[in-house]
Amino acid sequence: MSAETGTPSPKGPRPQGASPDGPSPQGPSPDGPRPEPLRFFGTTWLNHDSGYTTRRVAVAAGSLAAAVASCLVLRLAYQGLQIAAIGGFVSLLMIVMFAVCSAMAFRHTWDGFTSRPDLDRQASLRGLLSIGFVGSLLAYFLRSLTEAPGEKLHRAEYESARRQYEKRTTRRSGNPSRKRRA
Repeated sequence: MSAETGTPSPKGPRPQGASPDGPSPQGPSPDGPRPEPLRFFGTTWLNHDSGYTTRRVAVAAGSLAAAVASCLVLRLAYQGLQIAAIGGFVSLLMIVMFAVCSAMAFRHTWDGFTSRPDLDRQASLRGLLSIGFVGSLLAYFLRSLTEAPGEKLHRAEYESARRQYEKRTTRRSGNPSRKRRA
């Protein structure tokens, strides 16, 4: 866990107060772990302040508008295939491909809001997820209706890091010379 954000560090654990470039001149943070910012929301998800509701509405509207615009572009591509008269089989393949890829992208994006995705699996699915971008946009839209996308995961990680920090600091408090001996 990183002391600064309260989330797992990609390079592994660092000593408290150490920055990625080396030791920090200020020392460890007295406040403990800080919340990790979310895309479009920053850290407003923690207390639902500073325009959180407005941002959620804007993200929902923006992702829905992007999904609709994407569907219109896909419709134009399909009409282009029909004009080219390349055959019904290829047109059917294109529809099935976009439907399956969108469903997989939706599921992958939706699962990414509740648990950290496996980086190797995500890298191997990058092309498939790019094809199914409409599914990702729809998942983002639906999740933003109830919370900031990824808020539940980040809140659980932050609260866990906060509890661990509190546990560490209460264990260290007090005068060690007055400690009871058994």
